Amino acid sequence: MGFIGWIILGLIAGAIAKAIKPGEQGGGWITTLLLGVVGAVLGGWIGSAIFHVGISSFWSISTWLLAIGGALLVLVIWGFLTRKTA
Repeated sequence: MGFIGWIILGLIAGAIAKAIKPGEQGGGWITTLLLGVVGAVLGGWIGSAIFHVGISSFWSISTWLLAIGGALLVLVIWGFLTRKTA
């Protein structure tokens, strides 16, 4: 899958991750979508490194699950980093 494919996959995965985990993370929807791109790349890397899952196809369910899982992971970490302390 090419660079543009990862960007599109990451944007969609970021939106899905935001729908799964709504809340007050720092930033808005644009930040969430950019974190989705980072999460998709991270999920793809973890999937290929640990689980030996091929992530070359855009329409593969494993690619989507890894991208959404990575986006959720990055979104949770971002939420901890931007959490306001009272």
